[in-house]
This record gives sequence, C-alpha cells and structure tokens, in this order.
Amino acid sequence: MHDDFNYAGERFADVQMLRYRLDGFEMLTLGQKRYVYYLAKAALCGRDITTDQFGKYNLRIRKLLECLYINKRGVGNATDDSLAFDVYLKRVWFSNGIYHHYGCEKFAPGFSEDYLRSLIESTDKSLLPLREGENVEMMCNELFPVIFHPEVLPKRVNKADGEDLVKTSACNFYEGVSQEEVEAFYAAMQDAADDAPPSYGLNSKLVKQQGKLKELTWKEDGLYGEAIRQIVFWLEKAQSVAENEQQKKVISLLIRYYRTGDLRLFDEYSIEWLHELQGGVDFINGFIEVYGDPLGLKGSWEGLVEYRDEEGTKRTQAISQRAQWFEDHSPVDDRFKKKEVKGVTANVICAAMLGGDEYPSTAIGINLPNADWIRAQHGSKSITIKNITEAYSKASRGSGFMEEFVIDDATRSMILTYGDTCDNLHTDLHECLGHGSGQLLPGVSPDALKAYGNTIEEARADLFGLYYIADAKLVELGLLPNRRAYQSQYYTYMLNGLMTQLVRIEPGNQIEEAHMRNRSLIAHWVYEHSKGAVSLIRRNGKTYLLINNYETLRKLFAELLAEVQRIKSEGDYEVARSLVERYAVNVDADLHAEVLARYKQLNLAPYKGFLNPWLKPVFDAEGTIIDVVPDYSESYEEQMLRYSREYGFL
Repeated sequence: MHDDFNYAGERFADVQMLRYRLDGFEMLTLGQKRYVYYLAKAALCGRDITTDQFGKYNLRIRKLLECLYINKRGVGNATDDSLAFDVYLKRVWFSNGIYHHYGCEKFAPGFSEDYLRSLIESTDKSLLPLREGENVEMMCNELFPVIFHPEVLPKRVNKADGEDLVKTSACNFYEGVSQEEVEAFYAAMQDAADDAPPSYGLNSKLVKQQGKLKELTWKEDGLYGEAIRQIVFWLEKAQSVAENEQQKKVISLLIRYYRTGDLRLFDEYSIEWLHELQGGVDFINGFIEVYGDPLGLKGSWEGLVEYRDEEGTKRTQAISQRAQWFEDHSPVDDRFKKKEVKGVTANVICAAMLGGDEYPSTAIGINLPNADWIRAQHGSKSITIKNITEAYSKASRGSGFMEEFVIDDATRSMILTYGDTCDNLHTDLHECLGHGSGQLLPGVSPDALKAYGNTIEEARADLFGLYYIADAKLVELGLLPNRRAYQSQYYTYMLNGLMTQLVRIEPGNQIEEAHMRNRSLIAHWVYEHSKGAVSLIRRNGKTYLLINNYETLRKLFAELLAEVQRIKSEGDYEVARSLVERYAVNVDADLHAEVLARYKQLNLAPYKGFLNPWLKPVFDAEGTIIDVVPDYSESYEEQMLRYSREYGFL
C-alpha cells in the first residue's frame, strides 16, 4: 500500500531509528485533526520532565552537550573523539538521559575529559547552561564525574536482590532516603478499609528535609511546574475542539489534577477516561508507568496521541466483547477470578505523536489504568499500536535473523506465514484481557510484591495471552486460520526468552528490565519443567531451540499462569521473589557469548526507536487552522534539537 515509504532512519550505537506513517490521517475530520494537533503539542511539552526523572544530572548534561554540538558543527570534526561525542549525544537523546533506555546502565563516553573540556573552552560562555553564580570550573566539577567515572551513579534502576534499591538507583525519584524509609512511608498511608486507594507516591519525589520525609509533588505550582503549565495550556486548546462532551470532561479533570496534584482526582480522571468510547481520537498524558522506579511507585511522565483504526479494531473487539468467557475459562483458581468483568474495551490504533517515556522508544500495546481497584470496578482500555508494529515488521524483513536463529525451514515457513498475525493477537490478549484479568483477595495491597510486582504483572499478562492463543475459540472467532497457527508464537516466544533477547544484555550483566525478566522467567520455568518437550540442541557448533510437543507447552503455560495469578492475588512476596530470582535474572555466560557473536555477524541493531512526524498546521488568512499535514522529512538531529528549542521548559 505504501511501498515507497521509507521506514528506516539513522543508525547509531545499538539503535536503529525508524519512522511510522499516519495511515488514514487524511481521512480524519478537520475537527479531529485540530484535536490531534493540540494533544500532540501537550504530548511533547513534558519531554524535560521525563529526562529529569531519569537522572538528577540528565538535563544539565543534555543542554551542555547540545550547546557544544551546535558550536562544533561543520568545523572539520572527523576525529575519533568528535565522532564518539556525536554518538554519545544521540544516545542521550534516545534514552532521555545518560542511562541506557532498556538496560539502565550508564553510557561510557568514547571521548576523553580533555576533549570535552576543549569543546567547553571554545564555546561562548554565555551559551553554556551555567547556574546563577556558577563558573565553568564549578559546572565541570559537578558534571564530569557523573559523565566519566563509572562508579558514580552507575545505574538508573537497580533491581539486584539484597541491595538498597533506592540508594543504588540513579533515577531522580528519591533524595536522601533509603529503601526501608520509602517502603515504611508509603505503607503507613495504606488503609485496609479503603477499597479505592489512590496510587500513593505516583506523582511526587520523596526527599528528606531537616530529618523528615517530604513529598515534592509534580504539579502546576510545584515541581516541574514550568512544563506542566505548558501541558495544561495545550490541553485547554484541545478541550476547545474536542469531539464530544465526555472528552471535554476528561480533559477538565486531567487539568484539575495537574493543577492540584490530587491523586484521587487522577483516579476520577482515569474512570471518566475509561468511559470515553465514542470519539475517534484518544490520548495518554501524565505520570503513568512505574517501571522506572525500582520500587514500582513513581510514575514516569509520558504522552501519546492516537486515532482508531476501524478495521483492526474489529479484531480486538471480538476478544474484548467476550472478556467474561475468557475470564471464566482461565486455568486459575476460581477464588482469583472476577465474577463480573466490567468495561473491557480494546482498540487497534495509529499513533499520531509519541512523547516522554513513550519516545523515541515506545510500547506496541498499552492497557490502562494501572490501579487494580479501577480495573475491578470500572474496567480497562487497551490499545495495540498498528503503525508501530507495521514499522517494526517492515524493518525486520530480509534481516537474516530467522535464517540464523530458527532451527529449520519448516519452522521458518510457519513463522513467516503466521508470525505477524500471532504477534498482534498475543499483544491484544496481553493488553486487552491479561492485565485486566483476575482479582486481588480482600485486604491484599496492590504494592505487596514490592520490587517484583512489575515482573510478576507482565508475566501474568503474557501467560494469559500464551494460554489463550492456542485455544480453539480464536479459530472459531476467525482470528486465527487454523489450530496450528499458535505454534509460531510459542516458538518465537520461547526462542526470545531463552536466547535471542540476550542480545540486549552487556556481557557479565544480569537481566533487570521487567519485561525481559518476565520473558526469561516464563521461558526458563517452562524449559525446566518440560521433560523434553522443549530442548536446546547443538548443530554445527550453534545452539538452536527445538520444540517437540507444543501441547505440553500450553499445559505448562496454564500451570504457571495459575501460580503467578495466585502470587498476585495473595500478595505472596516471598514466592514472587524466589520465582524471579531463580528463573528471570541470571544469564548463561557461554550461551550469551554465542548469541552475541551470531547476532553481530548479522549487523543488526538490537533496539529500535521512532522519529515522530512533524504535524504542521495550515492556516487561513484569519489565522484559523484549516488543515494539519504530517511531514516525515525531519532528520533525527533536527527533531531532537527542535524539541529542545521548542519544548525545553525546565
């Protein structure tokens, strides 16, 4: 359909930049285009918030690097130091800071301290990000150890068992406090009698002042206020052109929440957002996901603007409209099932703008709200992002990956035939039903699993999808062509969890990211319990995955799903800890080295990220927007520098 569209952008370090296309955008009404445009501006205004959340020094470092980069452009800079500097800045842009967006380890600069100092000395001092009363030497003394010394703030999120996860994580959610103090502070807020508890700590930084713990709330007149006021400005513009009264109500509540920082208002907003189902345009804007906090409490800021893909949504609605059937037939204990599944809605959407924690690296599916009590009482909304998955698929074709890692021609043919369909369907099941399934037992805190909560929750949703993708119901609904198609998903999932996701780990490191831990947990648990149904075999000096019995895998997925749901429902911290530490964390060094060597020969980037289209308004003589046109011509460097100019509010 759009074979001439160039999905591939710039490549650097371990990253391949891609573009995503706004298919069908031209078919939106003028009102919808205006709505998308204003929401898109709001989705970009929080960029500096995310960068600051990901590390106390990130913003200053980024501003310094950008200043030096602009100053040295076009001055014959082909030296090793200069090229390494450029790559370092591009990585900082990509990761919203100096830590890897996935592995969370600090980047090692490939240039010297002397080189950086020489750039600073050759730059007009009035252009440098100096604080009032600060000279260049003071700035360098503060920032150089953070950039160049590996032992200074080495990880953004540390999940190592037995360590103080707060003190050893460089994320900017806490200051001067310990893990024990944080857990005690928020545990004291919990009220077992409150059946609608707010997500305590979601929108604040916890600090110690004069020996007392204090929350610094992220709100219009609080922390990050300069950026939040800009977000509110564009939300008000969007509210004025919304498609319906419910959208206006949703935005009004979000603005009130941003102004007050009241988490109960955020819950009220989330509930009303769930009830907005009529409009063709939707959005996410706020402090949402908690993966960036080692304790799973603090929400990273993110923005997403979307419009519905009507044809693709027929698929997700076929699932979501039967949510009760899936819940009733789940292999988990009846005590942990919802007796009445409420408000499960799911859409296939096109992303129109990515921002904050969703940019440049983004999810392919999202299910919200995260609060368990809202899911239980009001339901959830899920999205699968069609134009993002399409860009991934187009970019992967002809890469040589399957020829290198998939065991034989028959399995490769199966994956080529059913892979895209099954990938999308598993994402639908994970987001639409998996996250919204099950229930906590009365009195169980949603934070009971502490640092292991994110991994267990992702495993629960993945297992739900893996169990049901092999169900005859999906063939009956016309979502899969036959009863064998699911085998494609089983093979690629196990291959990824046991082997190929290791390309994202540095030699000697453990697995720490929650989604990677989840996949490792499932794959290694199933492998250990499969009694030969799954094996890793050697052929011509290489390791391959062999699946001898797919039906056995489904039974094992069911067994593990039942246990993971029990852990979540009962808040069984010790078993969660044991399961994660045994199956999800450790890496086989020999297999890891082999996978890295084989992958390197393919010359592929293990990570993908996305350039946003530049939404350009067209005005009439009176200054009224009469159209909005996506422009895909902007380069990575141009986009990042423009965002820093236009949305650099902190």
